Formats: sequence, structure tokens, C-alpha cells
Amino acid sequence: MASSQFSLRPVSTIRLACKICGNGAPLYGVVDMHRPCQIEGAFVPPPLSGVPIYYRRCGHCGFLFTDAFDDWSRDDFKMHIYNDLYFAFDLHHACSRSCGNAATVAKLWARHKTDMRVLDFGGRNNVFCAALRASGFREAVPYDPIVPGHTSQPDGKFDLVTCFETLERLSDPLESIGRIIECVAEPGAILYSTQTQPADFHKYGVSWWYIGPRNGHISIYTRESLSLAWGRYGYTSVSFDDNLHMAFRSLPEQWAMTRRLS
Repeated sequence: MASSQFSLRPVSTIRLACKICGNGAPLYGVVDMHRPCQIEGAFVPPPLSGVPIYYRRCGHCGFLFTDAFDDWSRDDFKMHIYNDLYFAFDLHHACSRSCGNAATVAKLWARHKTDMRVLDFGGRNNVFCAALRASGFREAVPYDPIVPGHTSQPDGKFDLVTCFETLERLSDPLESIGRIIECVAEPGAILYSTQTQPADFHKYGVSWWYIGPRNGHISIYTRESLSLAWGRYGYTSVSFDDNLHMAFRSLPEQWAMTRRLS
């Protein structure tokens, strides 16, 4: 992949506004465009492309991001990242991860599934939703603006919106979170996953395993930046662990989840 094949936003040494909190975000580090997430034993890393991708980190909320792709359209992302070679860098996406996510959701909402409408936002296939329907959920449908066959947003609001491994792919995190929220009922919730930076992130910098432009990982959050992002819309974000989180304004009383999240 040569830089002549596509255009990136030119790098600037000026501090830019953090995409989450608006504070100054200086340049922090640089990686090669071909760098994938470094999942041990999953694949042989591709050759270097020679195309540098610069990341910035906010000194206030810790959000790490690149603005290199801010001028890209959905078609650009489909052509250069989510293309036919993408699955060589995400071997578990197609089935095993989706089935595991479905098992988690089925366990958390087992008592309420027959009454629930679930929307999978950005799921890229129907595997997750098919597993939920098979386990007895009233309705589970996928919606992904860049995947043919799933680009039409379903009508109505959903009790639960799931959003797995999507927020780290957003070049416009606040705007996209707003679009996700438009789909959820009130009361209702968004269950989402994205790996948050560890407490000792400074030891790794941009060599941290989760940073990988080739996988589309261009927005890397701290728990504080997630809280600020959802808080812009009056939502609370809580974390089950470093990867699994839930955002809500108010929760259905019948879910009885308040005690588990406090």
C-alpha cells in the first residue's frame, strides 16, 4: 500500500483540539500504516508500507487518536482498510468473537430476552444477531453503515443496542456516539466493547498492542475519556472490565442491574 493510492490529512505539529474534551492534544507517536493489532500468534505481521500514521494524546483525558483519516469517506475506509484483506488481520471476527459476545448478552439478559428488541450497531455481519434469535430473544437485528445488506437503519428504538469493537474505529467519536444513542429506547442501554488504556500506558506508548491502523484502530480511549464522551449526551458509562462497558441514561427497573453496576 503506497501513499500514492490514497490521501491522508497532512500532519501538523500544532496542538489540535482533543476530539473528546477539546483540550490540546500534541503529537504523541507514529506507527506504520500496515501495523495491525499485535494479537500473539494470530498472524505474521505484513511488510511495512512506508506510510507514517501520527497519533496524538490529550493531556487532560488521555484520549489517543489520529486525525490522518478525518477526510476519508466511508468508501475510502472500505477500500483501504475494510477490504478483502481485512480478515487476515482479524482472524476471530467472523464467528468466534460474535458467538462469544452473544453468549455474554444471553447470560446478562436471560430473564428478559423474550421481551427485548436488540440492535447490533457496527457488527459487520449477522452472526451475533442470529445467535441471539436462536437463544430466544424477541428481536435482534444488525445495522452497519458500511456493510452491504446491513446499511439500512431499522425502524424504532431498541431496548438494548450492542456495539462491539466499534468505538476504536471512529474518526468522529462524539458524532458517532450520538448516532448510536438515537437508536436506543428510554429507558434502555448500550452494551459496548473497546479496550481502554492500561494504567501504565506510558510504558508502551504507541507500541501498545491495541493500536493498529491496519485494523482501523484509530481512537484509543481511557475510562475517563469514555465517561466524558457519553456524558456529553447525559449518559453514564460504567465498565465491567477494561474491555466491556455499558452506557445508559436510565435502566429498565425489571433488569434489576443497578446494584450490579454500583
